[in-house]
Amino acid sequence: MSALTPLGLNLSGLITQIISFIILFTILYKLLYQPVINMLDQRSAKIKDNLDAAEKAKQDIAKSEESIQDSLEEAKNERRQMIVDAKEAAAKFREDEMSKAKTDIETEWLKARSEIQREKNAAIDEVRKNFAGLVITAAEKVIDKSLDDKSHDEVIEKVLKKSL
Repeated sequence: MSALTPLGLNLSGLITQIISFIILFTILYKLLYQPVINMLDQRSAKIKDNLDAAEKAKQDIAKSEESIQDSLEEAKNERRQMIVDAKEAAAKFREDEMSKAKTDIETEWLKARSEIQREKNAAIDEVRKNFAGLVITAAEKVIDKSLDDKSHDEVIEKVLKKSL
């Protein structure tokens, strides 16, 4: 003890202070330091969990955006295909209608032509009948006699061949 006395240190006071410091340090370590460290660790873990959740949400958003872009692209492709299909259907419909109209026109034209031919033949027959009667009457007056049926037909044919 004497070596510390000239320095102004009291060994018993120093030991008491060291023991008091160790007790105070142990009490502070147990009561304050460990709970503060635990609280900081919990807070750090919570922040890490929140950052992980934010990163996961960011990845989910990126996946959702990619999915939305894919859906939009698919919808655009479907729309384009629908437009192409509609144009093809319209072209086919137009072609079918044009073909049908052409067929109808040709049918009507053939009907009209056959009707005209029929009317022409009927008119020619009517003219032949009337003309034959006139020719016979004129021939009778010129010849001054009646023709039999065979002669009558021969005269009609000759006159018709000359006039037509």
